[in-house]
Amino acid sequence: MGTEIIGWISACLLLLTISTQVWKQWKSRSSAGVSSWLFIGQISASTGFVIYSYLVDNLVFVLTNSLLLCAAILGQCLYLHNRRREGRQRKKGGERAGAGLPVRS
Repeated sequence: MGTEIIGWISACLLLLTISTQVWKQWKSRSSAGVSSWLFIGQISASTGFVIYSYLVDNLVFVLTNSLLLCAAILGQCLYLHNRRREGRQRKKGGERAGAGLPVRS
């Protein structure tokens, strides 16, 4: 029973850490300082760990890695959404900045 408690506490701490990063990214509506590779790597690793955890019949890790996989997918979606939004904002800002100025040849 003590071993299971250590596993569950560790799982909660890891999920809290990852979900905090995803929450900050969602709240700030920015992907500044975040790499897409972070989420790609996490998605790949979590998928492998879910399969492994299932094969060794470890409920703590099946659940933890499934939740981490969901967090990674959400993080990647937010990253891509924020990058597209930031690109549109830069494009609009550039169009406005140049509006009405004479064109040089």
